[in-house]
Amino acid sequence: MLIRRLLIALVLVFSFSIVSLSLSAQDKTEATESISEAPAVDSESHEEHVDHHKGEELPYWTVIPFVLILLSIAILPIASHATEHWWENNNNKLLIALILGGISFAALTYFGWFHTIVHTVVFEYIPFIILLGSLYYISGGIVLKGDIEATPLNNTLFLLTGTLLASFIGTTGASMLLIRPLLNTNAERKHVVHTVIFFIFLVSNIGGSLTPLGDPPLFLGYLQGVPFTWTFGLFPEMFIASCILLILYFIWDSIKYKQESIKDIKKDQTNIQPITLSGQVNFIWLLGIVLSVAFINQNYIPAIKDYPYLGFIREFVMIVFILLSLFTSKEEYRKENKFTLHPITEVAYLFIGIFVCMIPALVLLEAHGAELGVTEPWHFFWATGLFSSVLDNAPTYLTFLSLAKGLLGYNSVAQILANPAAEALLKAISVGAVFMGANSYIGNAPNFMVKSVAEENKIKMPSFGGYMLYSIGILFPIFFLLTLIFFK
Repeated sequence: MLIRRLLIALVLVFSFSIVSLSLSAQDKTEATESISEAPAVDSESHEEHVDHHKGEELPYWTVIPFVLILLSIAILPIASHATEHWWENNNNKLLIALILGGISFAALTYFGWFHTIVHTVVFEYIPFIILLGSLYYISGGIVLKGDIEATPLNNTLFLLTGTLLASFIGTTGASMLLIRPLLNTNAERKHVVHTVIFFIFLVSNIGGSLTPLGDPPLFLGYLQGVPFTWTFGLFPEMFIASCILLILYFIWDSIKYKQESIKDIKKDQTNIQPITLSGQVNFIWLLGIVLSVAFINQNYIPAIKDYPYLGFIREFVMIVFILLSLFTSKEEYRKENKFTLHPITEVAYLFIGIFVCMIPALVLLEAHGAELGVTEPWHFFWATGLFSSVLDNAPTYLTFLSLAKGLLGYNSVAQILANPAAEALLKAISVGAVFMGANSYIGNAPNFMVKSVAEENKIKMPSFGGYMLYSIGILFPIFFLLTLIFFK
């Protein structure tokens, strides 16, 4: 079953590539229009891919499908028992995504944005899903077994470890590697929801701040010309936010720990098993994913710039690493992890709709962004962050990077980095996209995966709106503090 799905994904990659290249031959200018750049696109030609005048012609009502898909995610799981049960089936999520995505597809095609849809699906959605899928599947073959005592200190150390790992194996890899052991450790406890929420904050988002491999927005920035080591400069923001969250979590979990029954605490103390690690070969395949993402691009293979389809060599290599993980890992490892394809399938189904439906929103944002009066670092931090909360944070990052270039009259990242005042805008955009991706379940793909894994383990997670109450109450004060320190 898995091999069949992988082959289908590979066929789709090259099929869409052929369609895209065929369209490009018919009309090179139209075929390259896009709300954001593909990884293979020249970093100095983004303006060629965005027709602002055409964006202004797109009616505001075309955003309605995007609003509806967000409302579906927020309301259907909690509207009634019937809708909750209906929503649990991934096929129904796909149905909603296809219906609303189909409406956006028809509207965008009518107004002349068909090539943008193709570009978005081919160069953004497919690489996005293959990257997430590879990290998800390979990390699922690594078994971190054991059941240590679920004390506040041990739980905090779990979160700290994941936060540090996320920058180097990606937020998806770190999330999938650690969420199941963390849930297993806390299996005897009743109060676990807050632990999963802080896990999403730290491991699935803020922890991916230090390298371009940590989070998709930073990787896209790297492909735009941001040096690999530049993101190390985000350490002060990450350090402050992470320390506050870890201290707050420790206090919160200490309170919740005292609310656990004596019976559950004793059961937790008697079910201790030493930590063991199996499936270590998968670390090699994870390293392969990291290296392929870092080096199979136009920076190291210049031919990709002229022949974008060559960029799909990277996705092909990732699929090879998935197969290597499949054939070199014992099947029992994934069984021990209670591994299923449900979480990644949920992300794939929902995000095909989100990627298509959000095109009008991003087009209108880029066309009318200057009217928002976004000029200062704190403007970019909050604007990028708030849009990243409800849009995918990767294309949002590119949109505000383009807005910053236009504001400054620059056409390359190199010019931004040469000007300290302009570099402050890039830092604000980067931190806003990465940190505020934690504000909702759809801000960053690992958020949904962690939520799905938690629910598979019988943890009743908050609704879409309920989760945002946590993020607003916990994260927003931290973001205000960061604004005062770094972005005023």
